[in-house]
Amino acid sequence: MDSIVLYLAIGLALLVVIGVGVAIALMRRGEPRPPKPRPGIDYAPGVGDDDTVPRDTPRRRIEQAEGGIDTLTLPEPQEVEAPAEEIAEWEVEIPEPAEGRLVRLRKRLARSNNALGRGLLALLSRDNLDANAWEEIEEVLLTADLGVAATTELVEALQVRVRAEGTADPQVLRAMLRDELIGLVDPSMDRSLATVASSSGPAVVLVVGVNGTGKTTTTGKLARLLIASDRTVLLGAADTFRAAAAQQLQTWGDRVGAPVVSGPEGGDPAAVAFDAVRIGAEAEVDTVVIDTAGRLHTKVGLMDELGKVKRVVEKHGPVDEVLLVLDATTGQNGMNQARVFAEVVDITGIVLTKLDGTAKGGIVVAVQRELGVPVKLVGLGEGPDDLAPFDPAAFVDALLD
Repeated sequence: MDSIVLYLAIGLALLVVIGVGVAIALMRRGEPRPPKPRPGIDYAPGVGDDDTVPRDTPRRRIEQAEGGIDTLTLPEPQEVEAPAEEIAEWEVEIPEPAEGRLVRLRKRLARSNNALGRGLLALLSRDNLDANAWEEIEEVLLTADLGVAATTELVEALQVRVRAEGTADPQVLRAMLRDELIGLVDPSMDRSLATVASSSGPAVVLVVGVNGTGKTTTTGKLARLLIASDRTVLLGAADTFRAAAAQQLQTWGDRVGAPVVSGPEGGDPAAVAFDAVRIGAEAEVDTVVIDTAGRLHTKVGLMDELGKVKRVVEKHGPVDEVLLVLDATTGQNGMNQARVFAEVVDITGIVLTKLDGTAKGGIVVAVQRELGVPVKLVGLGEGPDDLAPFDPAAFVDALLD
């Protein structure tokens, strides 16, 4: 009798378990399934070095026609009914004029660099400029990444002028310091960008640098700057290794109406750069700007690959500009990067990003002296128009504000 009761209990338990399983299965069948991705559209997963740039723009392709560039096209979307207010079209933005950008951004630069200018003026205004005071002045300059040679030169020049003029007037001291700093920044350097097409084809700008300095963002902002100066621009997405780099650059291109040539992810960056220049020449654009992959300056293989990209592009004609993007906050580490890149490709200009986020404005002087090439552009914020042509006088005035 006991065994019969036991069997009945086991059977009843099995029925309960089976019933619960069937109920769960029926509930799941009623849940909505996630939508399948639309075919033919590759959405960026949101990876990039500028979080302010939207990443939900579909990647567009350049289709080449016999007469040059056709149009940027998207795959045919599936018919989906949506309220009219939810349908938005991408509008090409009108970039801010290039002229006077650094002057307009002067207050932002002054806020970040006032430790250098104000600190020097406070020390120079002391009643007694003894040896200790001059040592403090040297320390301020070295902390600002001015470099040992430039610091020594500036201190010696100031000592001579202070002894000769014998004044503690703040305005006279400011004018004196301004003159010496402008001399160090060297206004005689040619800071113009070679971005005008010639008979041999479009001007070619190669943007290089290590990971994390903001090369892709700088490339997009440079396109805006050139278009604001009435240049026609084509972008080459030769960073084929970083996830979504091409989509990020495409977003920048969409914003200002600059077409983008890209290749398969993980493909040969030299081939993308070559195609970009070829298509740019056929389309008769003024400037082709090529975004290259970030690379560690200590990796020989990656640096050799950068040299290959430049050599392949030169099969079409000369590379007019090689712009090295440096993070101004990295100080002397940025100097080490600059030296290695200069050995691999002929750097023609420096782009200093995040200059508004550091009080080390002396990096401008140090990098120019190290490479013998000018700082041509500076990044002073996250906005799309916060890339400005470098102006030595405006820069020094911002330091002293």
